Amino acid sequence: MKPYAVIGAGPMGLCTLRNLHKHGIPCVGFEIHSDVGGLWDIDSPTSTMYESAHLISSKKMTEFAEFPMPGHVAPFPHHRELRDYFRAYAREFGLYDLYEFNTEVVHCERVGDEWQIVTRLVSGDRKGEEQVRLFGGLLIANGTLHHPNRPQLPGYFAGEVLHSSEYRDPAIFDGKRVLLVGCGNSGADIAVDAAHRAKSVDISLRRGYYFLPKFIGGKPTDAVGGKIKLPRFVQQRISAALSRFMLGRPSQYGLPEPDYKMFESHPVINSLILHHIGHGDIQPQGDIASIDGHTVTFRDGRRGDYDMILLATGYKLHYPFIDDAQLNWQGYAPRLYLNVFHPQYDNLFLMGMVEAAGLGWEGRNEQAELVALYIRQLSFGADSARRFKTLKHERAAVRADGGMQYLQLERMAYYVHKDTYLKALRGHAADLRRDLAPRDTGAFVNSAGAA
Repeated sequence: MKPYAVIGAGPMGLCTLRNLHKHGIPCVGFEIHSDVGGLWDIDSPTSTMYESAHLISSKKMTEFAEFPMPGHVAPFPHHRELRDYFRAYAREFGLYDLYEFNTEVVHCERVGDEWQIVTRLVSGDRKGEEQVRLFGGLLIANGTLHHPNRPQLPGYFAGEVLHSSEYRDPAIFDGKRVLLVGCGNSGADIAVDAAHRAKSVDISLRRGYYFLPKFIGGKPTDAVGGKIKLPRFVQQRISAALSRFMLGRPSQYGLPEPDYKMFESHPVINSLILHHIGHGDIQPQGDIASIDGHTVTFRDGRRGDYDMILLATGYKLHYPFIDDAQLNWQGYAPRLYLNVFHPQYDNLFLMGMVEAAGLGWEGRNEQAELVALYIRQLSFGADSARRFKTLKHERAAVRADGGMQYLQLERMAYYVHKDTYLKALRGHAADLRRDLAPRDTGAFVNSAGAA
């Protein structure tokens, strides 16, 4: 059996390689940087990390179940602690030996039932050297938060325009009049950074957001009440009520009220931005109507003069090394069963193209194990794999949203409902395990062609 190729050495790439290796599937990983960590290694050329960044969800709700974070690590670790965590994970499971580092994947093309992959060395004496190889399968795990979404500004701005992906250190704000556009979790973090250094900070919002504190009663918010499973609409109402009780309504801070229900867009887990708005350190503004030089005019007619505009406008899915048609791309995102499984190809998987409140890295690990189980069982000709092969073809258009009415936005195109998603993963994994063949890598055959 030809090895399967895994692109990326962030948390998704690592647990993908871990599960393939655990189930005896030959595999090799490719990483453009010199070490593992992906997004969480600020020194990686593809990282969009900034110095003040911490984990948004708590470590206990996010960590890999088989590899807990050390007890001395804070509930919301700093990005450098997370980089060290992923390096320790890679050492623990022998993943360093499976990776080719400083290697960029240039192009992936289907040749018969296999994948031809062109790679290029990005450093060393052989920098620029390319290699063409055939692989039995392709698992893409290069992440979803590295290609910036840069909306067109309505007019000419004479100052500096940056995207949050380019932001590293708050020293860039010193003495400047700053306008932030957007208020996701990164935008809120950066606004708080700017409030300590800039001459003035305004933040422009087109729509309302729900805000949640990181702690309730001394415990991480995402760990409160997690043992009791409640219906989705009850969870939404309780969380919205909790937000109002703890922090008040957004309109009390001069912010727009959300016109959707809690969790239909990702809430902002940051109460510090409201603290600074309440102290006048950050001034909320509406949507931008026009820009002329240093002057920005907002929809309500208000104006402001700025030296810098920082776009906290999120990211686009980006897989430049493979043709969109190969990914069954429809609308804002590829259309795949459980956001992973191609309706036709049995040896192409898009790993980690999934977001859900509370899913964590363990949820993504369960995704990776399901993929590994499917590859293994399909190779052995198991009935469970044949059933799943038919199902993934029939249900590619079915979204695991649990009835949640997610906003029709590009960044929400691959959101799922955590409980619905995990139930599906676990159900399929249990079915594949029932007739799990004895471990015998020599028995693998390359049966991963088109359906």
